[in-house]
Amino acid sequence: MNDVNSSENMIDTACLGYIFENKIEWENIGDGIRRKILGFDDNLMMTLVEFRKNSHGSVHTHPHRQVTYIVHGSFEVQIENEKKLLKKGDSFFISPLIEHGVVALEDALLVEVFSPSREDFIRK
Repeated sequence: MNDVNSSENMIDTACLGYIFENKIEWENIGDGIRRKILGFDDNLMMTLVEFRKNSHGSVHTHPHRQVTYIVHGSFEVQIENEKKLLKKGDSFFISPLIEHGVVALEDALLVEVFSPSREDFIRK
C-alpha cells in the first residue's frame, strides 16, 4: 500500500491511492487564489481552489477538458463571450481550447477536474 501523503506537498509526483486533504499544503497562486492538487496521474487531475472575494481567474484557454464544481460561494463565470452567475452546487464544463474565466463574487471554493492532467501545475 502506498503512503501517498506525507508532511510535504505532493505536487511533484503522481498522487495515487488515498489522499487526505488536510495533509496537502495550499499553493498560493496569487491575487487571492490558492490551490491544492488532490490527486493526479497522466490522464486525470483534481484540484481544490480557494478564491477570496473579487479574485479573478483571468480568461484563458488550455488544451485540457475541465469540469468545475462550486463547493461554496458564487462566481461570475465567462465561457467564450457569455457570462453567467453560478453558485454553490452549480458546475460548468470546458472543452479544450475554449476561452473561460471566473470572478469570485464572495469568498468561494471550487473543485476542478482536468483531463489530461495539467502538467503546468506539477513541479518538474
